[in-house]
Amino acid sequence: MAVLDVSGVTVRFGGIVALDELSFDVDAGQICGLIGPNGAGKTTMFNCVSRIYQPTSGQIRFEGRNLLDVPAHGIAHLGIARTFQNLALWPTLTVLQNVMVGGHSQSRVSFVTAPFRIGVKAEERRLVQRSMDILYALGLDQLALRPCTGLPYGTLKRIELARALAAQPRLLLLDEPASGLAHAEVQELGETIKNVRDRFGLTILLVEHHMQMVMGISDKVVVLDFGRKIAEGDPAEVARNPVVIEAYLGSSVG
Repeated sequence: MAVLDVSGVTVRFGGIVALDELSFDVDAGQICGLIGPNGAGKTTMFNCVSRIYQPTSGQIRFEGRNLLDVPAHGIAHLGIARTFQNLALWPTLTVLQNVMVGGHSQSRVSFVTAPFRIGVKAEERRLVQRSMDILYALGLDQLALRPCTGLPYGTLKRIELARALAAQPRLLLLDEPASGLAHAEVQELGETIKNVRDRFGLTILLVEHHMQMVMGISDKVVVLDFGRKIAEGDPAEVARNPVVIEAYLGSSVG
């Protein structure tokens, strides 16, 4: 069974068709790159999976469960986390505190027990330890007690990734994680994404314009153009597809 199964998804905004009968799936442990020109519908697809948008028609299933029955606030608890194109960190909080925020969706403390402080201290200790383990895995542990203000942009991107991992997802949505990074940082990010996939047992759906990174780390690539899927397959197959070359890649992948 596919971890993520998108079947015939259409999204209309008035007279504009943002997604047109889109279907694809992502198997467990895969990194799937979702690419296409600006306006192709990539972020719209992300917003459907994270329940910000309601598709006009079609189905989206996560581990066999109909995602369209799940409200937006239930997505993280279900096992899906995402990052965003623009940073959404709290600059005055420490790196550790920012990461801990991501872990609260999996808290064992309920609204009933929290006012009485039942289990709160033990839960906070677990969350601190899990967050520190993630920071160590991403090489950020030495910055744990630093506020995010003034840290390099590439470091902030990794902190946002760490916060998403703190939610203990099984499906991770990465929305243009390489945007704004220098070439060397993009290469390092690609290795980081593969490492966290392996270390945390993740399935990853990746939207990214940096083609060299997408083609280098993806097991599968889905190409959109004007909301329609125009190609799907392994990176080498997609890179050779003349329809893809015409629509997006140009004469070379790099």
